[in-house]
Amino acid sequence: MKHLVLTFFISINLCAQIPKEFVYVQDEIPNIQIELRYFSDNNFVGQQIDGYEKEVLILSKEATNALNLVQLELNKNGFGLKVFDGYRPQRAVNHFYKWALDINDTLMKQQFYPNELKQDLFKKGYIATKSGHTRGSTLDVTLIDLKTGAELDMGFPYDFFGQESWLVFDKLTVKQKWNRSQLQNAMLTNGFKNYPQEWWHFTLINEPCPETYFDFVVE
Repeated sequence: MKHLVLTFFISINLCAQIPKEFVYVQDEIPNIQIELRYFSDNNFVGQQIDGYEKEVLILSKEATNALNLVQLELNKNGFGLKVFDGYRPQRAVNHFYKWALDINDTLMKQQFYPNELKQDLFKKGYIATKSGHTRGSTLDVTLIDLKTGAELDMGFPYDFFGQESWLVFDKLTVKQKWNRSQLQNAMLTNGFKNYPQEWWHFTLINEPCPETYFDFVVE
């Protein structure tokens, strides 16, 4: 019995360790802004998401190095990065899945998916049972003005489910299109690729763990 208890304790302890492939981004890029939406209730579910136990940004070392290049480039022009999500535990993805199955839970519909049926979110690619975030080299990000700290106007907010968030959406002002293009150009020229349905979503092209879905908590 003592052996079984000890084994269980070690297993739980190991799950709480950050793997050697990862770093805390704020340690490497001190002036980066973060607002982990899934650590709060300001998200499409409307509650803190499983696996987010502290507001710290975690990414692979390689993604962090590339992101630092983006930040340095943007800073020269008076802009900076604000990150809404980085590494995401598989248990968080599972939380999204369970939420999506309950079609009667539409607490945040008006804010995040006013023109979409909840039962269509999987079919349209807004939610999936596996996420690139869980591999550790994908992040959700926007731009800020360094002088004011304010987010640049991208037309529609982070995690808005609909064509309005697509890269090809044309019903934006000239300024909103320019802001989106600045983010896209900075990320793509420094080794990231985008996701056409979300202006904020980027993945490192040469990600180090392309087949591994991690589940250690964000803490």
